[in-house]
Amino acid sequence: MGNSTSAAAASNQAVTGPTAFAPSSGGSGDGGGHGSSAADLDARYGRGRRSRRPLIIGVVAVVAAAGLAWLAWAAIVGSNPPVTSRLLRFEVTSATSATATIQVDRTKSVEANCRLQAKSADFSIVGELTLTIPADSPRHQTLPATLTTQRSATSVVLIGCTTADSHRPH
Repeated sequence: MGNSTSAAAASNQAVTGPTAFAPSSGGSGDGGGHGSSAADLDARYGRGRRSRRPLIIGVVAVVAAAGLAWLAWAAIVGSNPPVTSRLLRFEVTSATSATATIQVDRTKSVEANCRLQAKSADFSIVGELTLTIPADSPRHQTLPATLTTQRSATSVVLIGCTTADSHRPH
């Protein structure tokens, strides 16, 4: 009997020892403090709680819709500026002068200011001119410009035209 008692004690020690894990029936417990009720298991594993997934999907959908609406608005407004311009030609006429011809197109009768710069070989600005196109002038026109320079220019650059409503040159 000495062997069977020690074997039973060893078996009991293996099951109820400090590192053992015994599955619970979920009811009254096993007397060793390892029992869990169904409510405890639900709380532990998150069962029975309302999911946040629909809320997160809804928030992401609203943010995505707002972003797409802004993108569409920016594309429409940005693709139709009130004034556009382009440099047709330029010529350096002397060490202190350069001429240019620009084309200006306006979608509405608004005053526009077009800025030109004369640059030297080292890309420094040696002359600058702002042309003002009155609101009552033709919407599509070609304009000559003469820039006075501090020293000899090698190129003329059209920065762009702006209006009172559009401060970004086009």
